[in-house]
Amino acid sequence: MAQATRDRLRRDARAIFQAAIDAVEPFRVVKRSLAAGGAAVVVGGHRFPVARRGRVLAIAIGKAAAPMLAAAEEILGDRLDAGLCVTKRGHALPLARSPVIEAGHPVPDEAGLAASEEVERLLRGTARDDLVLVLLSGGGSALLPAPVPGITLAEKQAVTSLLLASGADIGEINCVRKHLSRLKGGGLARAAAPARVATIVLSDVVGDPLDVIASGPTVPDPTTFDGALAVLRRRGLEDRVPGTVLQRLLAGNRGEIPDTPKPTDPLFRRNWVHMGGTNRLALDAAARRARVLGYRPLLLTTTLTGEAREIGGMLASLAREVRSSGRPVEPPCCLLSGGEPTVTLRGRGVGGRNQELALAAAFGLENLRDVVLLAAGTDGTDGPTDAAGAICDGSTLARARAVGMEPARHLANNDAYPLFAALDDLLMTCPTRTNVMDLHALLVAASSDRAPGAVRSRRASRPRRRTARVPGRRQAHGMFR
Repeated sequence: MAQATRDRLRRDARAIFQAAIDAVEPFRVVKRSLAAGGAAVVVGGHRFPVARRGRVLAIAIGKAAAPMLAAAEEILGDRLDAGLCVTKRGHALPLARSPVIEAGHPVPDEAGLAASEEVERLLRGTARDDLVLVLLSGGGSALLPAPVPGITLAEKQAVTSLLLASGADIGEINCVRKHLSRLKGGGLARAAAPARVATIVLSDVVGDPLDVIASGPTVPDPTTFDGALAVLRRRGLEDRVPGTVLQRLLAGNRGEIPDTPKPTDPLFRRNWVHMGGTNRLALDAAARRARVLGYRPLLLTTTLTGEAREIGGMLASLAREVRSSGRPVEPPCCLLSGGEPTVTLRGRGVGGRNQELALAAAFGLENLRDVVLLAAGTDGTDGPTDAAGAICDGSTLARARAVGMEPARHLANNDAYPLFAALDDLLMTCPTRTNVMDLHALLVAASSDRAPGAVRSRRASRPRRRTARVPGRRQAHGMFR
């Protein structure tokens, strides 16, 4: 790959990623979703009359909590009686009216336990005329551990660590955590009763299921004790979790402990939830930016799951197909996908799912010209590292070997971080304070080294040939509108 082409592709990939981040910036999400005027607060178009004697409380939880609550403070002004922000360490911002607590993520810690108690204290004594505004984003599960009586924080930490290392997806992890927690699975709504609860959500879960995002603290929980036990069995953890955890789940399954509140619970009759930001919103913005830069965008999916290294290989295969046949889209093009892959830990290295995905893709891209893949978390952090993800191309493996690294060994050891660090190919963004899962942008340049926009202009000047429309068959020229 010519250096100029590689540099351009990398710049464009970063610009496309930034456009996605801007579209789901939490302050903007809340500004679009919340309004106040007269004697009412409006959330996602739903009007909540607030009597003079009623209070308005705001609780923001998650990686995007600080900017979300900053927007709510600005909109509500003096109408906000009290607020509280609980966010991941390094994601805090100074707020005008609300205290901020930073806590551990993805494994809960003592600060999260203290934050849970502060949330419960704020909600104590709510009345029917009060409105509790909950601003929810990814990370909320770990940030509010609130273990049920009989379960210690250390035991919840152990369960969380085991689930993360097993390759369990977020739905499985949260199914277990909801049955060990006071505030998850509708627990926060129960603590807020009899007040009304309005929630604005920034989704970090594939398919945007409300009961899974931050473990659904304000919505009904369809999962059960039996389902939590099934997760442990499926992931081979039934004999590895602390005994008190297993005994609680077994007791709940026997009906000895009340389950989490279900959809028929009258608790939720006065609740409202608004979906403010999603992975699709981010990828749509990325596609628009790619088009402006001269690429033909194709959004593959926003529901990508599975092993990160297998997805990396699949994306590399798509790049080879585009280069060889011009399908499923002719270059210059940008193939976009989003979702949340997982990593099953096999080694003791340092990395994250996006770095592992990129390293796996590099094997399939080896020696392929004019192709770049960016894989990154929209929250700016990838696993337990300070990188958002990584960028790879057809020269990644050769460059790694040139500096004395063996890529296959690094992949086998889940050790992508030091390899990409040595190549200066880590994507370093600092915390973005948003979180709508991951984004993968696969850019394939035109065959020549002309800029993508120039190629588009040259082709656009050609006379357009008319083709017969085949009934029931989508025409190729209509795929990229």
